[in-house]
Parts: sequence; C-alpha cells; structure tokens
Amino acid sequence: MQDSLTIGELSVRSGVASSALRYYERLGLIHAARTGGNQRRYARSELRRVAFIRISQQVGVSLDEIRAALDSLPDSRTPSPEDWARLSASWRGRLDEKIRLLGKLRDDLDGCIGCGCLSLQRCTLYNPGDSLAGEGPGARLMLPRPPAEELS
Repeated sequence: MQDSLTIGELSVRSGVASSALRYYERLGLIHAARTGGNQRRYARSELRRVAFIRISQQVGVSLDEIRAALDSLPDSRTPSPEDWARLSASWRGRLDEKIRLLGKLRDDLDGCIGCGCLSLQRCTLYNPGDSLAGEGPGARLMLPRPPAEELS
C-alpha cells in the first residue's frame, strides 16, 4: 500500500477528526483498504474527497447529495480534472441559486439587525396573518416564489 495514509495521517492532513472519517467511510463517502492487522489505509486521493465533503457541507449540501455526487466519480482510478469538472457542472445551478439566496439574505437582513421590526411594511420576513401559507412552508418572501399557476 505504497503512498497511503493511516487514519491519523488523513485526519491531520485533512483537518477532520478520525471519528468523522470513520463515519464518512461507513456512509461510503470515502474508502480505505485494510492491512493484515485490519488497520485502515487511505489513498492520498481520498484527501480530495474529504475536502470536497467538508466544503460541500459548509455550504449546506446534505451528505446524501454529496454521496450521490461522489458516486458519479470513477472507483477504478483517481478522478481526473475532467471528472471533477463534470461533477461541478452538475451542481452549478444549485450553487448559483444558493449564492443568490445568501446575497439576498445578507442584503435584506442589513435593515433588520437591531431594528426590532419597527418598519414592518418593509420587512422581508413579515407575513401578516400568515397570508402566504398557501405558497408553502418557510420564509416565502425570501425564497423563490412559485409561478401563479402552481398556487391554484
């Protein structure tokens, strides 16, 4: 197992606790070979997978979605830049929408922080009488609005 990492080495290099790495392995997100003494050995390419998992989690992607994305990568070899680009392209729309929503949240909450909602006419979270309940759950004024025909 030339050029492999122990779980401790992978933990130090990735900044992820060994317990989290074992959990990722149990979920099938990363893979380890075993030595004759049943110790885990990770290929260095697993560092990229762990980095991808961590950053994806940081932006709110679920572990199920991460697993589906990682399942699209080849098992038989280290993923190429083209493999990663294909995965990235499949997430581009979702990430662009998340970026848009984060920007909207940042911009709209600037006026809310510390105001105590003294200006309810302009508050993007205010929904008097729960009038938007028919549009679905959540902060309807912040989330994308469904087309009018979907509300009928």
